[in-house]
Amino acid sequence: MVEFAQIDPVAIHLGPLAIRWYGLMYLLGFAAAWWLGRQRARKPWSPLRPEQIDDLIFHGAMGVILGGRIGYMLFYGRGQLLENPLALLRIWEGGMSFHGGLLGVLVAMLLYARRLGCGFFTLTDFIAPLVPIGLGAGRVGNFINGELWGKPTDAAWGVVVDGVARHPSQLYEAFFEGAVLFTVLWLFSARARPVPAVSGLFLLAYGLARFGVEFVRLPDAHIGYLAGGWFTMGQLLSLPMIAAGLWLLGIARHRASTAAAGSGRHS
Repeated sequence: MVEFAQIDPVAIHLGPLAIRWYGLMYLLGFAAAWWLGRQRARKPWSPLRPEQIDDLIFHGAMGVILGGRIGYMLFYGRGQLLENPLALLRIWEGGMSFHGGLLGVLVAMLLYARRLGCGFFTLTDFIAPLVPIGLGAGRVGNFINGELWGKPTDAAWGVVVDGVARHPSQLYEAFFEGAVLFTVLWLFSARARPVPAVSGLFLLAYGLARFGVEFVRLPDAHIGYLAGGWFTMGQLLSLPMIAAGLWLLGIARHRASTAAAGSGRHS
């Protein structure tokens, strides 16, 4: 067992300005997405040029921040929002939802795709492999903040928090939603794939990873379990992602089969 060492959530003090670790994790995620996006934009099949990545990351960042905050308040803090709508603006109190951030990014990419004149799923296929590093960094930020702990455990890798050994569920998510998901998507998208295969794989893999980790992660205290003493809001929100991922992969497979059949007829 490892005793959790309380870490100051503020990384740097610059006079009255406090720069928090969690904010730095977001910055790391956006920086990694920018750099990786520049690499992907050099591929011959890329729908974007390297110089367009700056605008892409700006649109994505706005979608993550606005969607993540609005989504958190709608999914996890409706009571607080109804009591005081201005609570939506209190971002310094924390509270970001991945599922809300995803919806925000999708809206941002829809607007940006229209601006570029390219297909929506063509664009989401491009950005999907850029996302996992930011997801993993964000979970490391949760760990540093000492939040979103898992259930009690007697496993050797349990982390002792306030005298109770718990699953470090934030680090599980950092590994599966960050390192593993990035590796799978980056290798899968290393060559051209039928639209929207990469987007479908992202939704399916993330949904399964999140659904699985939720079994050892404590639910939000003000929500608790939704059913059966185990089913959580995180799992409920992951089910549509899993279904959408399977659907998109089915579309991609059909398109690949149709293209192969057409190629065979003309060979």
